[in-house]
Amino acid sequence: MIPVVDLRAEYVAVKAEIDGALQRVLESGWYILGQEVAAFEAEFAAWCGVFQAVGVGNGTDALHIALRACGVGAGDEVITVAHTAVATAAAIVLSGATPVFVDIDPTTYTLDPAQLAAAITPRTKAVVPVHLYGHPADLDGIFPIARDAGLRVIEDCAQAHGAEWQGQRAGSFGDLACFSFYPTKNLGALGDGGAVVSNDPALLERVRLLREYGWPPQNRYVSEIEGVNSRLDEMQAAILRVKLAHLDGWNAHRRALAAVYAAGLPDSVIKPVEQPGCRHVYHLYVIRSAERDSLREKLRAVGVATGIHYPLPIHRQTAYRHLSPVTLPVTEQAAGEILSLPMHSTLTVEQIEQVCAAI
Repeated sequence: MIPVVDLRAEYVAVKAEIDGALQRVLESGWYILGQEVAAFEAEFAAWCGVFQAVGVGNGTDALHIALRACGVGAGDEVITVAHTAVATAAAIVLSGATPVFVDIDPTTYTLDPAQLAAAITPRTKAVVPVHLYGHPADLDGIFPIARDAGLRVIEDCAQAHGAEWQGQRAGSFGDLACFSFYPTKNLGALGDGGAVVSNDPALLERVRLLREYGWPPQNRYVSEIEGVNSRLDEMQAAILRVKLAHLDGWNAHRRALAAVYAAGLPDSVIKPVEQPGCRHVYHLYVIRSAERDSLREKLRAVGVATGIHYPLPIHRQTAYRHLSPVTLPVTEQAAGEILSLPMHSTLTVEQIEQVCAAI
């Protein structure tokens, strides 16, 4: 079976480095918010092109903490999309606010700026554009509307490590930006992890307070604000430092594989498109077919694994459909046709050619 992702192979590729990093942490005797986390925060911030990064427990926490740092809370509304991982909406609800879903662009599957203005109400406090599958959202279209309305912009970069918009990396545009280091991500830990990044020192200071009970560095154990417990641990930070050094090369490999897909796939399926001025990092390689379910079953029968990201839009899920009762025709059509093909950093050109031949 050609897998959609192969986490063991990705570990084996840098096994000696990861094993050495873990041994370094074990021998240090310091496992939470130590030198490894501080070093990773500095290295990741420099890589993203931002002032600072703050490591947290996971990507959902990153979004939740970022929203709270921006003053989002009970009674507020936050505009986002329903075609995303449920974590985006879950974080908004955790902050006390209400998600308001708008439709997506039919080509990039990211927030359609044409739908944004009509969704803004006096209760709207922020917008969370999701950089989906490794392709940036239309920030040129989103930012003018958000700024005119006085809204905070919090980028959801969980699938966009290294993606670029107009030559600048995703995560360097918004008031705050949030990353996940879930193991399947382009930059994945061997467990959970996340980060909030920004160029705003005041917001970053609030993020640091929120991630650990509201404790300031100079007065530990005394809470200045009501915070949470969401700390990136030393082992995951050490692993992420190893992987970060390889990330540009891994992203380049993903882009090369995507080019093989683009050349080899038949016109009977809709292929992803990289918009002008963007750099796609292909966290997922997602095609579309009106015969998706039949195609998926036939691929499985010949040894090609696939995924669906995501099969049911958030606004139609039981837990969330009462929050924003809307009809999102582009989102709903996409959910019935999308199919994620194998894509990871150790995949070979020969395997991609096999997938294309099978399709």
